[in-house]
Amino acid sequence: MNKKSKPLRILVVLPLYGGSLPIGRFCARGLSDLGHLVETFEAPAFNAAYNALDDLRVSSQKHQYLQNSFLQMLSNAVLAKVETFEPDMVLCMAQAPLSQQALKRLRRDKVTTAMWFVEDYKIFTYWQSFAPLYDIFAVIQKEPLSSALKEVGVENSIYLPLAAQPDFHFPFRLSAEDNKIYGADVSFLGAGYPNRRLAFRKLIHHGLKIWGTEWDGDHVLEPYVQLGGRRISSEECVKIYNATKINLNLHSSVETDKLVSGGDFINPRTFELAACGAFQLVDRRQLMPEAFADDELAVFDSLDELDHKIEYYLNHKDERELTARKGRMRVLKDHTYAARMQKLIDFTAARIPGWPKVRDEKEIFGPDFPEELRSEVLELLDKLGLSPAVGFDDLVKAIRQQQGELSSLDTSILFLDEWRKQYSK
Repeated sequence: MNKKSKPLRILVVLPLYGGSLPIGRFCARGLSDLGHLVETFEAPAFNAAYNALDDLRVSSQKHQYLQNSFLQMLSNAVLAKVETFEPDMVLCMAQAPLSQQALKRLRRDKVTTAMWFVEDYKIFTYWQSFAPLYDIFAVIQKEPLSSALKEVGVENSIYLPLAAQPDFHFPFRLSAEDNKIYGADVSFLGAGYPNRRLAFRKLIHHGLKIWGTEWDGDHVLEPYVQLGGRRISSEECVKIYNATKINLNLHSSVETDKLVSGGDFINPRTFELAACGAFQLVDRRQLMPEAFADDELAVFDSLDELDHKIEYYLNHKDERELTARKGRMRVLKDHTYAARMQKLIDFTAARIPGWPKVRDEKEIFGPDFPEELRSEVLELLDKLGLSPAVGFDDLVKAIRQQQGELSSLDTSILFLDEWRKQYSK
């Protein structure tokens, strides 16, 4: 963000759980990197209560009613958050708990909404009913999805491929203890989709380690599944990437007639592995040439080619390292969450007339501001990633979002805010 432009207020609505949850958190970090004021609606905090409904031993009809009521309560909570935070944009991730009624309410109140639909539109078809209710609809696929969105009334759709977060996905050396747990010649991290189950049975002679969920019931692969097949945290993902000589990256498919599907979208793992400077063998995708040059990734088109390349690259460390280094440079240049969020903001500004609205608030450095405090406040603004043109209310919000102990200046500003509220009454 241009330091002279005012920061936006953006509310990121996370899903209860699932693959778009960590992506939502990275979006929030990317927006903060750009200097915007970001708050997240922490839907995962409600997930345990939502799951507890499964243990009530009630009829299926009552169970569905309770689930719908719970999700409606979450939608109302998002609306309450919007009313308090007054965001310039509500950015929802796929599966965010925001009902159609809530989206209609936000549109009626002229609150700009966007969704980043980071799922395969052919499998997850709920987009057909929800997409027209968003002002901006970002997707990870192109045609025929673009035309399909227009057919259901979506005017503002944008192709926005996935990305990596450089201060989270980066190269580092693991401790000896962690390397013993996560280290491997060849590994795969991801869910046990049908195409992967069949494909990896042909690769276990490489000493394959498998990480992730939904691998239960496969007696051939079971000995290779790590940590009991539990969900792997984002922090553990980065350790696995960095500790593995060859990371396999086979995109998911529910079809088994073609194990290497040759599909269109690029999964987040492709960008995350590259950002970590980790070597990967990834199946060729239709949209890949737009994102990476031929020498920035090692790709395969068939299982036989994958099997051969595993053996080849295990014996050619220098080539592994050169390819990984080039891939990392490309991600840092073009494929960060900050870059994706800037593209989304620019698209929104171009498509939504009058967005963002001008706020009726005074800048901090008005004509009566004490000169002796200017340098100290400028340092605080720089620390918070805020523009000198920021309003006082936004400065207060940014200070309240900080972690750790407050400085004397922080405390003074918060005290002034409380005094102002009391005086205004």
